[in-house]
Amino acid sequence: MGFYQNVLLPRLVHRSMTNRELLPYRHSVLSAAEGRVLEIGIGSGLNLPLYPAAVHDVIGLDPSPRLLAMARHTARHCTCAANLIEASAEEIPLDSHSIDIVVTTWTLCSIHGAGQALGEMRRVLKPGGQLLFVEHGLSPEASVQRWQDRLTPFWKRIGGGCHLNRPIRTLIESAGFKIGHLQTGYAKGPRPMVFMYEGRAVP
Repeated sequence: MGFYQNVLLPRLVHRSMTNRELLPYRHSVLSAAEGRVLEIGIGSGLNLPLYPAAVHDVIGLDPSPRLLAMARHTARHCTCAANLIEASAEEIPLDSHSIDIVVTTWTLCSIHGAGQALGEMRRVLKPGGQLLFVEHGLSPEASVQRWQDRLTPFWKRIGGGCHLNRPIRTLIESAGFKIGHLQTGYAKGPRPMVFMYEGRAVP
């Protein structure tokens, strides 16, 4: 999750995109965050400086000790409190209905049990809480889908388990979420790798 988000995504998926070009996606998604936030796949903490003042507490989940160490360094320079936990998204070690906002940024593509993880995200959200997400996944174009299906078996091996062809909207809705806002479209880069889903969903 975090390794893909913070290392392989900028270097492999979006060779022609800079982190500056990804920044508007991060700003757009995080602008709606407030209260107690759970970020899935926090990685090295690229999102931490971008959380608005309405966020008072960020719980960052990631399976990589190395990336969490980097996130701890980043957290020292942030205004919000950060609690970083080494754990899997398929088994979130938090109480049910304890989180105001769940955030995922380019994470669902590489979680082995994405459906199970989304179920866990729904479990920990308070009534009225939101899932804020920006992900890449299945294109609506048949010709691009064919390339995504062809490339994914190879891409998973070199891309930290990343699937190019995950149907993000279907995954989220199948986990019991209702999508209230969704924007889709291609970012700059090879089309099989850069069809973006940006939105908000509620349990």
